[in-house]
Amino acid sequence: MNKIKGIILSILITILMGGLLALNFYFEDKVDVPNHIYQVYLDGVKIGLINSKDELYNLINKEQVAIKDQYDVDQVYPPKGFQIIQKNTYDDEITSVENVYESIKDVKQFTIKGYTVTIKTPDENAEPIYIYVLDKNVFEKAVENIIEAFITQERYVQYKEGTQPEINDVGYLIENMYFDDSISIKESYISVDETIYTNVDDLTRYLLFGENTAVQEYTVVQGDTIEKIAEANKLNPTELLIANQNIKSTDTLLAIGQKLDVSLIKPVLTLKYDEFIVEDVEEQYQTIYQDDSTQYTDYRKTIQNGSNGINRISSRTQYTNGEENQGRIPTETKVIKATQDEIIVRGTKQRPYYLPPVTGEPFETGTTWYWPTNRPYFITSTFGYRWGDFHQGNDISGTGYKSPIYAALDGTVVQATFELTSGCYVVIRHNNGYLTFYGHLATKYNGDISYRRYSPSECDMIVSVGQQVSRGQKIGKMGKTGTATGVHLHFALYYGSVSRANVIDSLRLWR
Repeated sequence: MNKIKGIILSILITILMGGLLALNFYFEDKVDVPNHIYQVYLDGVKIGLINSKDELYNLINKEQVAIKDQYDVDQVYPPKGFQIIQKNTYDDEITSVENVYESIKDVKQFTIKGYTVTIKTPDENAEPIYIYVLDKNVFEKAVENIIEAFITQERYVQYKEGTQPEINDVGYLIENMYFDDSISIKESYISVDETIYTNVDDLTRYLLFGENTAVQEYTVVQGDTIEKIAEANKLNPTELLIANQNIKSTDTLLAIGQKLDVSLIKPVLTLKYDEFIVEDVEEQYQTIYQDDSTQYTDYRKTIQNGSNGINRISSRTQYTNGEENQGRIPTETKVIKATQDEIIVRGTKQRPYYLPPVTGEPFETGTTWYWPTNRPYFITSTFGYRWGDFHQGNDISGTGYKSPIYAALDGTVVQATFELTSGCYVVIRHNNGYLTFYGHLATKYNGDISYRRYSPSECDMIVSVGQQVSRGQKIGKMGKTGTATGVHLHFALYYGSVSRANVIDSLRLWR
């Protein structure tokens, strides 16, 4: 009985399997199966449906021979904004890869694989700078070239290897070096309509000169010096040396016919380095007057000759792209030769008759002018061109925040106010037609903030407009108001009026 049941069960299973197989064949003929295809997009817009994405990539790479030759690459890729998404669809309107290629080739440029360098400057409001290279070693070597342009290759190697020579008497050491920018390098697909740097020299020039990549050449003629060429092209000598790394110093002999690059540098990166310096600094002697009421006003007698001193000063300072910041800080001072001030007895007795003044433009030099700061001091930036602009004075630092500032000569205060560039400042008109300018003076607060706008009432002014001041009288305090990178005095000299046409190097007063 059980045997019969087993036979019947086997027959039923066979019939069932046969029915299912028949249904499968029926529905295969009657139902469409979804196709596995690819939807192509460009910037979110549908371009077409294709069967194979590999065929499209291969076609792009085959057709774009010019790009491969230009950049010496093996593979060219679709444009940015290109996207392929696999889909299961019943749509049988397939687009050929040739038609898709024709649809995109004239719309956007194709891409190649490389690296995107993103540079974010300390200015939070500035847009990031993007640099494109095929080999990141090109960027790294260009950055090294920029460092060497500012500090020389020898010093850079010594700094990296820790072999800087020790300071015995005088000298300097780089204590720290860094870029003040945020720099990141990421592998990416680069559109060929971007500027893509393939060699170190081109990228070095861009990093040093920015968008000002066109070379401006000067041909040396007889009588030329580094200083003369720099001034004629609105550069300072340091900037000229940075642009011409084959010239090591301002004392280098130039050959007639030699070509110099006189382009204005405008570095893309911000290289900062801290230096410890030990140097011998000359200290200008002052002239001290002793009044004698028994002698007439034209009486002068020198009872002690003046001589400049020499101080060996240790200090720390910071450079930004080869330019020293304005607030150098002294750490130790050793007198090598003491300064001896000149002492002159002058008469104060008035004659009973009037003598007419001497006509012509006076220019008092030597020791009649009073040095406007305490001593010792540093000159951190001199009179002349600086980054394409004319620096009308000399920057004096090293005497400390809120140290006294003195009137260089008798006169009348004609300005005592605030201006965003010069900060708190005083202008004195002297009886000989000259004016002296004292900028970046301190405020009433404990610690000035550079680039902040202060009102004149916030300036720590010791004098006021219309006030008569005497030579050597305290008129203000050293600060860093206005456009300043450190505590210093901007001391300038004018004749007739405060204008560039009448500006004179203020250090000429003591030469």
